[in-house]
Amino acid sequence: MFSNKDEFKQIFLKRLEMSSGKSFSECSLQDNYQALGSMVREFVSNDWIMTNERYMKGKQKQVYYLSIEYLLGKLLRQNLINLGIEDIVESGLMDLGICLSDMEEMEADAGLGNGGLGRLAACFLDSLASLHLPGHGYGIRYKHGLFEQKIVDGYQVELPEQWLRNGNVWEVNKSDLAVSISFWGKVETRMENGRLVFHHLNAETVNAVPYDLPVIGYMSKTVNTLRLWNAEPSQFSPHKDILKYKRETESISEILYPDDSHDEGKILRLKQQYFLVSASIQTILKNYRKLYGSLHSLHEHVCIHINDTHPVLAIPEMMRILIDEDGFDWDEAWFITTNTISYTNHTTLSEALEKWPLRIFRPLLPRIYMIVEEINRRFCEELWNRFPGDWERIAKQAIIADEYVKMAHLAIVGSYSVNGVAKLHTEILKSREMNLFYQLFPNKFNNKTNGIAHRRWLLKANPKLSALITDSIGTSWIHSASELSGLLRYQNDSSFLEQMAKIKTENKQILADFIYEKTSIAVDSNSIFDVQVKRLHAYKRQLLNVLHIMYLYNRIKEDSSFECAPRVFIFGAKASPGYYYAKKIIKLINTVADKVNQDLQIADRIKVIFLENYRVSLAEKIFPASDVSEQISTASKEASGTGNMKFMINGALTVGTLDGANIEIRELVGDANIFTFGLSASEVLHYQQHGGYQSIEYYHHDSRIRQAVDQLVNGFFPGVQNEFEPIFDSLLGENDQYYVLKDFASYAGIQEIIGESYKKQQQWQKMSLNNIAHAGYFSSDRTIKEYADEIWGIKPV
Repeated sequence: MFSNKDEFKQIFLKRLEMSSGKSFSECSLQDNYQALGSMVREFVSNDWIMTNERYMKGKQKQVYYLSIEYLLGKLLRQNLINLGIEDIVESGLMDLGICLSDMEEMEADAGLGNGGLGRLAACFLDSLASLHLPGHGYGIRYKHGLFEQKIVDGYQVELPEQWLRNGNVWEVNKSDLAVSISFWGKVETRMENGRLVFHHLNAETVNAVPYDLPVIGYMSKTVNTLRLWNAEPSQFSPHKDILKYKRETESISEILYPDDSHDEGKILRLKQQYFLVSASIQTILKNYRKLYGSLHSLHEHVCIHINDTHPVLAIPEMMRILIDEDGFDWDEAWFITTNTISYTNHTTLSEALEKWPLRIFRPLLPRIYMIVEEINRRFCEELWNRFPGDWERIAKQAIIADEYVKMAHLAIVGSYSVNGVAKLHTEILKSREMNLFYQLFPNKFNNKTNGIAHRRWLLKANPKLSALITDSIGTSWIHSASELSGLLRYQNDSSFLEQMAKIKTENKQILADFIYEKTSIAVDSNSIFDVQVKRLHAYKRQLLNVLHIMYLYNRIKEDSSFECAPRVFIFGAKASPGYYYAKKIIKLINTVADKVNQDLQIADRIKVIFLENYRVSLAEKIFPASDVSEQISTASKEASGTGNMKFMINGALTVGTLDGANIEIRELVGDANIFTFGLSASEVLHYQQHGGYQSIEYYHHDSRIRQAVDQLVNGFFPGVQNEFEPIFDSLLGENDQYYVLKDFASYAGIQEIIGESYKKQQQWQKMSLNNIAHAGYFSSDRTIKEYADEIWGIKPV
């Protein structure tokens, strides 16, 4: 592309004038960004083409990763880093009077995801390409993403994400590869040439148009593909009300996770899921036929991985194509399908295990329903043969039961591998949530602890710390994160620890300046930055954090002798639009923030900040500046977590329950380098099974709890009336489902220890270093190698 900055400047200026039709002096930052982005994409085009040709010529086994969300973040700088041209580009732009960081602001965060599920998928794609592994992603090109969050008077307000307002410089429209998806209608069966055939009649058809994004490996020639499907009207779908048909079609790829509290929203979600899998499976099988002719050996050359239950309809869709279009009998189609598809489970929450009402599923997807019904019939017959007379077991494990299709059951029955995402999570699946299936299919279940793209979350997000690490142990850690363990030899080096502390303070000041710009609240970078950023959900217990802040506020106000290390409590979280309770928690956090931040008596001892519209680009500012990582979910409820890993690799210390990957963090760093508290998973599960917890007892016996909980409803917060009664009722009237009050005393105690530990700065930095040095285990490179070797059977090309 170019070998030095002068060559870069020459090519860039020529491209800029050609693409914008303006002179350089007339061009805006947006023009500059578009020109540079398109240059980079075109530069990798040859490697992109060559990568696909290598895979085809070598007939390499490939994995296709199906996920309803991909939380990509901004791609410009990451792509420059991966190509090894960041310094040349940054220096060349500087000569032209352009700041690369300012140009980055022109790029929108891709509105394709929500939380850890989507970010994990993005990290996995990064690792696949960087490890030269043949793996591609399939998703939906949401026009308006999840939503853009605004905080107005303390309330969450949802606006459409306009991330495509200026187009997407990274995507290539492949409209010639569009496929057709069928909904509604009816299925006619008849005998033809001695076999039963199925015809889907009077269907409403929708076009799935692919947009491809290059996934660039770090310092490699491998460029894999993320294909995003856009829903467009089909010219072959005659409709009485054309405008209604067009509107309903385009809504399929309009927003992520439409509100499914009513049937219209449920239909749209199910449409999205089938749209994703049908377009993807049709394309995968079409490409395979071109290369191999027949689908008989598909499972030997292709693995299709479903990321949680959203793409589970891949199983009956593959059966449909194999039987209806390729003429396979049921048994061979089932053998191919169940040896091609693998499944990751991401939750232990029963309410998160999807199930679809038959009244919606059957008419919307008539042929798919017939196939699911037959899968269920055969599976129940298998159960009957194994456990004759055990109707209760069959009812519990059936794929169709109580007028619902149970997607997790379909996923387990129709795949060859079922993995959890942390050791504890997998054990809970095997011993409790999916124990009956584990008894039936013990060899299917395995664990793959999550990981993060360390090149994104350390190399890109924290360049100063990355430079210090490279100066100290060399560059090998960038390729192999386990090399971070080499930092351990500096744990008693006071000069190194001081440099680490200086970098942390500089990162905190950058975040403090951002906070002031966005909120007009000044925070002291010498304070402890105590951070909880993640989806807003009751089990993640942002409520426990905010009740503790209320206790600290009360204590400071009432006890002039009370001392606590100055703290800035930072929150970032989106609540699902239909999640009423979670929205109340957001309002409470902002109400507490107003009370605390405006109280002159509190001064700078505590501040509370809620940063709106939490997203990848904001996370990249937050993680490097954090001192304390809040990972305080109710034990047994968080499958893994990946925020805990991102904090860890940036040197923040975890305060957490023994839940998800927190346990594995503790195993790596040792008890001395993590702050744990609260109920264990087994204790929580015991309470859930046998009872014995009464939240009212903790309310009556702990004055700190009683005071804070009463303040939710006694007028302590002026002007909010009955706003927080649902929270009050959840804690006392509904017996505190997530054990917030039970864990309060333990949490308050560990927070005191954190405050005292922070005063011993050299020891704190040593603990921080220990966390960074052990964080290499949580690289998604390690996770992907395990998937590749133990589930997918793919090899580097």
